[in-house]
Amino acid sequence: MDADTRVCGMDPDSEYVELAVEVFGMLADATRVRIILALRHSGEMSVNHLADVVGKSSAAVSQHLAKLRLARMVTTRQDGTRIFYGLADEHASDLVSDAIKQAEHSVSNGSLPRHHHAKLEEKP
Repeated sequence: MDADTRVCGMDPDSEYVELAVEVFGMLADATRVRIILALRHSGEMSVNHLADVVGKSSAAVSQHLAKLRLARMVTTRQDGTRIFYGLADEHASDLVSDAIKQAEHSVSNGSLPRHHHAKLEEKP
C-alpha cells in the first residue's frame, strides 16, 4: 500500500532526475546520436558497418559503443567471431527522435517542421 506514497519517476523531486541528466550526457555526442539512428533503422550492425554509416573509424565507433553498452543503451550478439550491436530498447531511439524533432523546430523559422507534415498527411 505504500505505492501511494512513493515519488513518481516524472516528479521534479524524483531520484531519477540525476540519472536522466546522465542519459542526456551520454547522448550529447553527434557520433553516438548517429549510431543510435543507424541502429534504429537497421536493427543490428557490426562495428565496421556502423563505422561506414557514421563516417568514423572502427576504433572510434567501438569506443562509443562501449560507452553506450555500459549505459545499457545497446546490446551485443555474437555470431561466430563477429559481434553485432543493437538497441537495448526503444527509449534511446525515442529520445534521439524527439531531439531531432526539437531541432527541426529550432530551424523552421515559423513554418511547420517536416515531422508535422507527416502527421497532417496521415489524417483523413
